[in-house]
This record gives sequence, C-alpha cells and structure tokens, in this order.
Amino acid sequence: MAPTALDPSNPFAAPSTLDYGLPPLDRVELGHFRPAIEAGFAQQRAEWEAIATDPEPATYANTIEALELAGDLLTRTLHAFFIYTSSIGGDELDAIAADVAPELSAHGDAFRLDPRLFARYEAIAASGEELDPEATWLLEQLRKDARRAGVALGEAEQEHLRSLNAELTSLETLFGQQVVAGMKAAAVPVTDPSLLAGLSDGDRASLAQSATDRGSEAGHLVTLILPTSQPILVDASSRDLRAEVQSASTTRGTGVDAASDTRQTILHVARRRAERAQLLGFPHHAAYVAADGTAGTSEAVMGMLRRLAPAAARNALAEAADLETEIRAAEGPDATLTAADWPHYAAKVRQARYDVDMAGLRPYLELERVLVDGVFWTATQLYGITFTERTDLPTYADGMRVWEVSDADGTGMGLFLGDYHAREGKRGGAWMTSFVNQSRLKGTHAVVTNTLNVPRPPAGEPTLLTWDEVITTFHEFGHALHGLLSDVHHPSLSGTSVPRDFVEYPSQVNEMWATHPAVMARYARHHVTGEALDLAVVERLREAAGYGEGFRTTEYLGAALLDQAWHHLAPEEVPTDPADVLTFEKRALADAGLDLELVPPRYRSTYFNHTFAGGYDAGYYSYIWSEVLDADTQAWFEEGENGGLDADRGRRFRETLLSRGHSADPLSFYRELRGRDADITPLLVRRGLQ
Repeated sequence: MAPTALDPSNPFAAPSTLDYGLPPLDRVELGHFRPAIEAGFAQQRAEWEAIATDPEPATYANTIEALELAGDLLTRTLHAFFIYTSSIGGDELDAIAADVAPELSAHGDAFRLDPRLFARYEAIAASGEELDPEATWLLEQLRKDARRAGVALGEAEQEHLRSLNAELTSLETLFGQQVVAGMKAAAVPVTDPSLLAGLSDGDRASLAQSATDRGSEAGHLVTLILPTSQPILVDASSRDLRAEVQSASTTRGTGVDAASDTRQTILHVARRRAERAQLLGFPHHAAYVAADGTAGTSEAVMGMLRRLAPAAARNALAEAADLETEIRAAEGPDATLTAADWPHYAAKVRQARYDVDMAGLRPYLELERVLVDGVFWTATQLYGITFTERTDLPTYADGMRVWEVSDADGTGMGLFLGDYHAREGKRGGAWMTSFVNQSRLKGTHAVVTNTLNVPRPPAGEPTLLTWDEVITTFHEFGHALHGLLSDVHHPSLSGTSVPRDFVEYPSQVNEMWATHPAVMARYARHHVTGEALDLAVVERLREAAGYGEGFRTTEYLGAALLDQAWHHLAPEEVPTDPADVLTFEKRALADAGLDLELVPPRYRSTYFNHTFAGGYDAGYYSYIWSEVLDADTQAWFEEGENGGLDADRGRRFRETLLSRGHSADPLSFYRELRGRDADITPLLVRRGLQ
C-alpha cells in the first residue's frame, strides 16, 4: 500500500499535544476516522516493508524495537475508533466499522504472515544476541504467534486463511451491531404506571428519563442490559411486567425483530472459525484458543467446567426449592416459579434470611461516593496513587469525567476516564479500554477508560447504584489499575495485553474491596443525610454475599459451556438452518446437565456478544479460570493487616503482578507472589461447590 496523505487538520494526523496523549476529543468528528485509518494502514505497511527489506543483519534494534515503534498513526486512531464504536455507536460508525473490518483483518495478516519478518525473528534467535528477559520473551511470542497464525502454510492455504480472517472480522462486526440493535428493539415500554409497583421513585424517574431520551411515547421505558437477567426483575412487584421483560431479554436475536436476528451470523461465525482452526492444524476452534492461554488445552478447560457444573446445578435447585415456598406464600398455593420470578423472590429470601434489603441499600450507594470515596480511596491505600479531576480536558460524551493519576511521589502516571451512564447506541455491559498504552520505549503513560451502563437519573438527581453495579464499578477499575500501573518497555506487552484467561484476574481481585468494612464505611453513606450504612448491615451484607451462588454459578457455567460447545464443532458439524441455533443450544446445555428452565445461561447464543463479537470466543471460561487465582489471592490479602487493606501487600501485588503486563509468563508472576501454584479450594468455598 502506497503512503496516503492525511489532511493535517485531522485530529489524528499528529500526536496529541494534550497531557498524556489524550486525543483532542472535542475536535474529533466521525468523518475523521476513515481517512486516518486508511493513512495509518499505508504508513504502517511502509514501515513494515522498510524493516523487512533492511539489508543489515537482523537485530533486536532494527527489527523488534522498530516494529514496536511502527504504526503510531494507526494505533492512536484505532484506539479511539473502537472506543467510539462501542460507547457511542450509530449508523455512521457502524458503516465505517463494517467497511474497515476486512481491511483490518488483511492488515493483521500482512504482518503475521510475512515470511521476511519471520525470517528476521529466526535470525535474531539464532544469532546469540544478548537480550534482556522482556525482549527475549517478546521475541519468542512473535515467533510463536507467527507460526500459530499460519506463516508456515503454503501460498494457496495462506490465501484461504486470509479470506477466512477477513470474513470473520466482518461477521463479528455485524454480530456486535445486531446485538446493539436487538437491545434497542427489545426495550419494554410501560404505559400503565401501576405495573411499576415496587420500584423506588428514583427508578421510576430513570425509566421516565429513558423514555424521553429515546423518544418513546410511553411514559416509561425499560431498557435492557446485555446479560439475560435484568435489574428491574429484582424490585418489580408485577409478575406481568417481569414476564414481559424476561421474554424481551431472552428472545433477542431469535427473529422477533428481523434487523437484529443473529442466528445466521452465529452459524457463519462458528463454521468459519472451525474451518480456520483445522487449516492451522487444530481439531477445533476451542483448541486453537486454549493453546494461546494459560489453560494450554481445551481439555483442561472442559475438565474444570464439567467438574463444577453438577454441584452448581444441585445448589441452584436447592435455592429454587426455597423460592417455590416463598412464591406460594405470596401468590397462592398454585403459583409456579419462573425464571422471571427468580431475582424478585431471591431478594426476598435474602432479605428474610440475612435481613438485607438490596433495594434499601441504593440510597447509600451514590456513584460519586462509590467512585471517589470507595474505588479511588482503596487504590490510594493499597498502591499509593492519587486522583485529581481534570475538568480542562475534553471527553467524547456528556457526563464523562477525567482524572489525572499520580504516584505517591507526585509523578504523573496517566489519565482515567469514566463513562458510566447508559445512552442509545452504546453497547450493553461494562468494560475497560485504552486510548494510550504505557511504554518506556515510547515514553507513554496509560490513558484508560471505564464504561458502564447505569441508567441516567433526571437532571439534578444523584445516580444511585444497585449492589451489582457497585461490584461492577470495582471490577472494571481493577482492569484500569492493570493498565495504569503497567511499567514495561514494549507497548505490545503493556497492561492488560495478557492471555484472555488471565486478564480477568486483577479485576476480580479488586472486587474484594467493595465489601471491606473500612472501605464501605467511607462510601456507603446516605446520599441525603450522609449517614453511614449501619455496620451491622455491612456485616450481614458480607454474610449474604454467598447466597445465590447456585444461581450465579449455574448461569455463568451455562454460558461458558455453551461457548465451548459452539467452538468444539468441526465445520461439517455446524448447523446450517438458523432455526437449529436454539435446538443446538438446548442440547449443549442438556449434555452439561445445565438445561434448567429456571436458570437460563447468563448469555444465550443469540446475544452472546462476548463469544461472537467481543474477543472471548472459546474464552468465556476465563472468568472462573481466573477466579481460582483471584480467590487464592484474596485469601493472601486477608492474611495481612487491617483485613487485607495493607499497603505492604498492595505494593507487592503492584510490583509483582500489576506492573508487569505480559512481559513474561503471567503464571510465573503468580508463583512469585504466592510462592506456589494457585489452590482451587478458596474458589470452591466461595462458590459453595465443595
């Protein structure tokens, strides 16, 4: 590709002059992305060509380091582009993403499948050049990745591989867009206010605001989040409303709305992934993915999931028996529990058993306090870092905020951006992303974002969180810490650039602080009176944390095993009729012993964005795989002073693990921290699976 000139007025044309390289978001228009991406492709291809054809013998400096420094224009543009597509969305961005997807795939293949670059890696490895441990690790990763990507295939096979990769990138982009369209189409309008019985005034106001924001003629609009179970099911007293919301959630992508029917896309994705895996010498896509993770093999993955599933299902059925008793007492002796009823009556049982009213907690869970006095304060106690809000820096959406992060000695470490409120076009769920990755080689600090989908309250009203949203806020900030505290040389090894089945580990560890008494004493305060949540309630909340693990583990394992089932197929085993998608799903769950009508998977196939578009394909197992490390690490923290809120242990966790990105085998970091491999016992205790 010939270098393409980019208009100097394009905000991506030159490195940002804002602090830490934050893009000038106030100047970015959607029309800027396509030309900047095209120019970035051409620029990086030219840089790769210069490296591949360098007549000098291959060295670390003229090959590996040069590759790490290449592609600045494309990197800064794509980082912003992917943040915009997931957080803003809309037809124009969707169209650009669809156009760019196959080009992006081809661009990646041009790098991974270039035999000249691979020959230079091999020459460096054979030369005996003395490299430091991080450089040695990166060289081995490049060699491994090139082989795994197909660099050794023949010309015809490589051409087929490029075609598969391009088609898959387009299909995954399409699936993600269909899922967003499905959430929009499935929003439930409520014209009868009596159906909102049980909801707080604040919740009603948020639903009214959603109707206004989306131009609905109904007085209230229930918008959906990505997982199957919807927050409103907990508090809504109306069985009719609960049933309607549950049905809207579980039927997404099944053809109810043609524009968001994902079934054909699922079959194409599964078949093409299976074809690619076999082309690369793997029996199926699950094996291809596992080989690049800490799990190593798909057999290891399935061994863990199948070990946990029977106990989880037994626990869920035991919980269901309690809920059956509760619903009959409330609705009459003939009442039958449904999946739509489960969250509502589980909350009642939890309240009766532990005297914890989850809805009653919300006035004590104001977003500002949770974030500043909870999440940030904890990070200061553990890692010595501090946060200063920067109102002078631009954002890409109303309500977003920016904080500068400084180390204990006052040295600037980067920026943290928070985008917490739901809006039309935004992908459901919660995630962490980066505008800039930390790198000593490039002299850059991290600029990271956390994104949630909390309903926006009316103007002037506080944002009150559910307890699940509090946990999510701590979780996503764990990812942010992994990026912000990174201290590596190479940008490609920075922060969260670790195997998919390790990346959730630091974020899951950070969840533990949400229920720490010293942390809750600071953030769990009534948003009007400032009164702290009663310490007795805090203790009961900690005791209640284990209630419902049967449901939570079963719905999670259902999704994880469904992900594996789709990706253990050979090409000829993938169904061809879209009508067979749900049949396959039901059979896969039944085979795992998790075909429980009362506990549907956390994500059904038709809106399983993690696996068909979100980069967790055959990797959704990683949450519980990482939780083995997390639970064992929580036990280690709790051995320290102040119930684990111990600066010495925080420093060790930061230095041993959070700072090191993917600069070596991540499990070696864990062994260095704990002095041994992880013990699964704390996970089994936490999940009630012993």
